[in-house]
Amino acid sequence: MRGEQKVVAVGAASGVALMVLGVWILANVLPTTLLGADLAQRLAYALRANVLALAPLFVMLVTIGNARFLSDAIDPLRRAESAALQIDGRVADNTLQQNFVFAVASLGLSTVVPAHHLQVVWACAIVFVFARLAFWLGYRFNPLYRAPGMSATAYMNLGMILYVLFQTFVRL
Repeated sequence: MRGEQKVVAVGAASGVALMVLGVWILANVLPTTLLGADLAQRLAYALRANVLALAPLFVMLVTIGNARFLSDAIDPLRRAESAALQIDGRVADNTLQQNFVFAVASLGLSTVVPAHHLQVVWACAIVFVFARLAFWLGYRFNPLYRAPGMSATAYMNLGMILYVLFQTFVRL
């Protein structure tokens, strides 16, 4: 493995480890919900968590809009974006993609997780926010340092998807 690959591999592994630890701690600290099997209430619960998960994307879009307004990049056809603005655009694009997967996966999760563990949806949303911020800050510092935030987000989404699929098809 080359040096850059080692940096990304260590970053990705640390991101996954911190994500698992963060979700586990938060799921055990957050209060349990009184919701039962009512699907509409469970989906509404997850949708509220998804609003929190949208916060980093909104901050990114405001940051990009303000940076464009205050620079020659106000006209996107000029191709006058600074390196920071290019990074912010890439981060916002990736965050939109990850938000979509998170929304679908967390809504699915809210329908299959046992009621006494439903707070895991909020735990995932909180970790999602921190992972996206870590992705953004890491990318700004050095593009190789985006790995912890990226892996934390992507593998958490994958974990939710696999759990929902398992509960849907294996535990019929």
